[in-house]
Amino acid sequence: MAQTEVLVFGSAIIDFISYTPRLPRPGETLHGHRFQTGYGGKGANQCVAAARQGSRTALVAKLGADTFGSDYLRHLREERINVDHVEQLADQTTGVAQIAVSDGGENNIIIVVGANNQLSSSDVSAAEPLFREAKVLVCQLETPIEATLTALKSFRGVSIVNAAPAMADTPPELLQLASIFCVNESEAALMTKMSDIGNVEQAEDAVGKLIEAGANTVIITLGKLGAVFGSADSKGVCQHVAAPIVPPEKVVDTTGAGDAFIGALAHNLARHPNGKLEDHIAAACAVASQSVQLHGTQSSFPKA
Repeated sequence: MAQTEVLVFGSAIIDFISYTPRLPRPGETLHGHRFQTGYGGKGANQCVAAARQGSRTALVAKLGADTFGSDYLRHLREERINVDHVEQLADQTTGVAQIAVSDGGENNIIIVVGANNQLSSSDVSAAEPLFREAKVLVCQLETPIEATLTALKSFRGVSIVNAAPAMADTPPELLQLASIFCVNESEAALMTKMSDIGNVEQAEDAVGKLIEAGANTVIITLGKLGAVFGSADSKGVCQHVAAPIVPPEKVVDTTGAGDAFIGALAHNLARHPNGKLEDHIAAACAVASQSVQLHGTQSSFPKA
């Protein structure tokens, strides 16, 4: 079997998506106009996104021993992902996400992680051959942090931590262990205790704060504004990478854009290890910009 290029250690969740004219206010009930189920969870999303760009991928994750879990496992195989370490647990339910998407493409999400909470440090040991051979490791924060830290300590290649959902008090170890620490603007604001990050200059300030807190390289994604990144090797120096312009009328669903970005970034780092980070980020922005023009999460991820 060919060498694994991108290894993802993380979550797998079934999405229940409701499309509605706008997002509801607290206590409000709205009529939606479309409903669909889909495959989600940041871990599986990012793995599928990398696979569709052409990477040889593997996923370490937990599912419930229910119809949702069985369907998900079949789907991952169809995406040509190595699922040797995706386990269905008899006493757990598959994780679910309730997603509302407005006509303007904005969304809010509630997740119940279920079996994902059972991902543990022992799963790192069980998948040791994958950790040894993969070029890039991708982790998120939808599964227990202790297992994520073990995964990062066990890996010797390039690691990406997508720190979502955000933690107000991020463990310094998480920042220090990741080769690349990637968050969006709202996650960065929570972690740096900034009131808001709405432009490139504020994002650059947040990059500096995260590097001061111990991060090696930081990427903050800014939606249609692209991304800003900086490194501990060149403190005080940040670069802005613009995203392709997508006309507002073509933006239909932003739900999967962040995961499309991470998956494409991992793919480019694995395939082009000597390339410039700014070029990898630009390529990832291009993939994310394509994803917002289609409905759904994984269903919106483009193929290379």
